[in-house]
Amino acid sequence: MGEKQKAVDEIMLDRMKELKVETMYDRFQAQQPQCGYGSLALCCRHCNYGPCNIDPFGPGPKKGICGADANTFAGRHFLRMSGSGTACHSDHGRAVAHLLVSTARGEAPGYRIKDVDKLMMVAECFGVKTKDREVNEIAEEVGEMALMEFGKPYGTLLFLKRAPESRQKVWEKAGIAPRAIDREVCESFHRTGIGGDQDYRNLTNQSMRVALADGWGGSMIATELQDILFGTPKPVQGRSSMGVLKRDHVNVIVHGHEPQLAEAVVMASSDPEVTKAVHAAGAKGVVVAGLCCTANELLVRHGIPMAGHMTMQEAAISTGAVELMVVDIQCVMQAIIETSRHFHTKVVTTLPKAKIYGAEHVEFSDEHALDAAKKILLMAIENYKNRDNNKVFIPSSAEPNIIAGFSHETIKYMLGGRFRASYRPLNDNIINGRIRGIAGIVGCTSPRMEPGALAYANLAKELIANDVLVVTTGCAAGQCADGGLMLPELKDACGPGLKEVCEAVGIPPVLHSGACVDNSRILIACSEMVKEGGLGNDISDLPVVGACLEWMSEKAIAIGQYFVASGVYVVFGMNAPVAGAPDMQKLLTKDMEELVGARWDFERDIKKIGKMLMDHIEKKRDALGINIKKERKLYDMAERRALERECKPVPGHH
Repeated sequence: MGEKQKAVDEIMLDRMKELKVETMYDRFQAQQPQCGYGSLALCCRHCNYGPCNIDPFGPGPKKGICGADANTFAGRHFLRMSGSGTACHSDHGRAVAHLLVSTARGEAPGYRIKDVDKLMMVAECFGVKTKDREVNEIAEEVGEMALMEFGKPYGTLLFLKRAPESRQKVWEKAGIAPRAIDREVCESFHRTGIGGDQDYRNLTNQSMRVALADGWGGSMIATELQDILFGTPKPVQGRSSMGVLKRDHVNVIVHGHEPQLAEAVVMASSDPEVTKAVHAAGAKGVVVAGLCCTANELLVRHGIPMAGHMTMQEAAISTGAVELMVVDIQCVMQAIIETSRHFHTKVVTTLPKAKIYGAEHVEFSDEHALDAAKKILLMAIENYKNRDNNKVFIPSSAEPNIIAGFSHETIKYMLGGRFRASYRPLNDNIINGRIRGIAGIVGCTSPRMEPGALAYANLAKELIANDVLVVTTGCAAGQCADGGLMLPELKDACGPGLKEVCEAVGIPPVLHSGACVDNSRILIACSEMVKEGGLGNDISDLPVVGACLEWMSEKAIAIGQYFVASGVYVVFGMNAPVAGAPDMQKLLTKDMEELVGARWDFERDIKKIGKMLMDHIEKKRDALGINIKKERKLYDMAERRALERECKPVPGHH
């Protein structure tokens, strides 16, 4: 399956080259060699004394003009990346909280509360009373409480109490329990200004605190409130590849991260006026397909097909079959404007905080979401007549069928059933060795990797062959989907233990859990495993690992840091963002384990990462004492009777 997708990537790049369409791969090559100081985190331009560089090898300067050394440079860069990544996910969460309030007040036509059970769970966590109250009244207060998490003056984040008590104590002892989300982001940038925090260890502590404000704050708020509004994902069948686009349909791609836009487009696509316009234009219908994390959100809730992950956005336009690409926020490249000029595709932005010069703009708001979505679809339909069929080139690859939508609630249900939903069967199968451990494969895709390399899919194949269950999100999930790894039939590619579990439960060995913001689902699953018992007393005791092979966004750094700060060993591929500061790198890859029970690793050789992850899983299993093989004893009849006599209760005793 992977070979087919590799061919598609290469064919599309060849097609773009033939049409003289510039790609991110072309621009990546044009940037070589990239700045060595910057890649080592040894360039600082946080004030106008600079930019200052530190020479790590030769006789050049070893300090900035203010006296900051390499570790301070790197510590500030790492904290700023963590803060920026947290800001992205948390602003996303804030937008969803506003939508929940608007929906509850009846001010957002088209949206409604779809998961009342999840609403009640969040209400309990936030301390919101539910007895004898209307659903919308509860939802409004939950939304208001969520908004308070961004700027409240006192206390720590409410979702922290969903972590095991042992982990909460680790955060309290280290002084890294996050307070209000916006406070942590603001303080992070304050600390990294000229003359601010100049101890790389202290900077790293704050990077953990601001990252935790993402994982247990902004991202968790986004995920939980999206489930309340749009439904908690359940297993759903979908398809993935650019082959989902159709020659005889109006093709609309929704690209970005905030699902309220995509949900509105999906709702508007069935509007009678839209249907009438499609038929008048001579098309057979409208295809709505997702890109990047919007694709993941639409897939896990509705089974709407994925057109691709982040690095495929130029290629999608270059099929010549896309009437309109509508975008909101994050991971949208300015280059798509130039790409669209080679074809008839319109690019439409929707948010005032994310405009692109050269794109058309249709303002999107909660109150007028359906009107804006319908306007966008009518623009696409009107543009259908401008398509040049001679330029249409839709790859004829197979469109892999996939099963997605594995929220942590779904996993509990599939393991235990409606009346005894539990992580007990998962824990038991880890203890008995059928499942060696769990790996979260998450993150971005990058032109640093050869097109068609399918690094994430190859890592997933290696892990499941060694009885490691894989949970994946974001663009990594998109690549695994393109590689055809999300079907129960893939059990034959598993080791014997994992195969047995997948057969019994009816799940694929690679579980698609949503968008990058939905990594919070993995945090909750880890907490549930600890609370279920038998695998230690803290997340750091679990045979659980995380990997991001092609990290690109600052969001990836924030995600990695909140997993490490939560007790999960994490490996990033390609380059370390602090490579020029040996003490800072040692802090992340060694010393941090003493403070929070987990650490980072950075490895350029992608082929080595699978072994690193599996070695860590076995190390955790050894520490738990579950790698000790117990001799099986076959009892004869006399021994069985003796055993029964021993087990009989003594009269008068209970």
